[in-house]
Amino acid sequence: MQRAIVEILLLAVLAGALGGWIVLRRLAFFTHSVGTAAFPGLVVAGAWGIAPQLAALATALGFAGARERLARGDDEDAATGILLVGALALGALLASDVYHSGAGVDRLLFGTLIGLSGTDLALTALAAVGALVAGAALRRAWLARAFDPDGVRALGVAVAWPERVLLASVAAAVIVALAAVGALLVSVVLVVPAATVRLVARDLRQLQLGTGALAAAEGLAALWLADATNVSPGPAMAIVAGAVFALVAVVSR
Repeated sequence: MQRAIVEILLLAVLAGALGGWIVLRRLAFFTHSVGTAAFPGLVVAGAWGIAPQLAALATALGFAGARERLARGDDEDAATGILLVGALALGALLASDVYHSGAGVDRLLFGTLIGLSGTDLALTALAAVGALVAGAALRRAWLARAFDPDGVRALGVAVAWPERVLLASVAAAVIVALAAVGALLVSVVLVVPAATVRLVARDLRQLQLGTGALAAAEGLAALWLADATNVSPGPAMAIVAGAVFALVAVVSR
């Protein structure tokens, strides 16, 4: 439980640093997909004895790079969907026909907040620091790309490599969150709090600070709820985050 609390607070930092950009740039589908796309890496890691986080990160970064290369204009979700299908097909092929193993599938899908190791915490902290540094260094480019995509080149702002850094940062955040909440629920940490705060935030700073605070509060509340009702922390977090979003949506209208 102590490690779970630390992990939630670290994930809240990640959510604050990246969640606003994910929502503003409409990267929610990419965020959800990149964790599931790590399936082939986890299968190979289990068969070859490679560190699962390293294999999953390599696969996720490859997914992010391919998506950035394929996406053109308004077809970003289409590129994400095509790559996701390919990654799932490759993972299923490797698991069933090559290695005859479904290595890492349960943890990939559902995570385990109360079964984390010190390595998991260290990787999440490293990803959080990286996201904060990238956000501080590339804030101007990310802002221009988010709010004025048509005029960004006229402003003299480079967009190609900052875009790659953003996608890589999101991919890294998703991978470190897999151990805690799994691919099916990673959006509960990185997307839903930001989407909730966006309903009431007046500017980007409020969006980022509010997202971090809300993600921490929802995570801690979910841990208490899971312990009190003897349910899994991941689904408890989804219930809490969904309820808060619904409440804020109704009140804000």
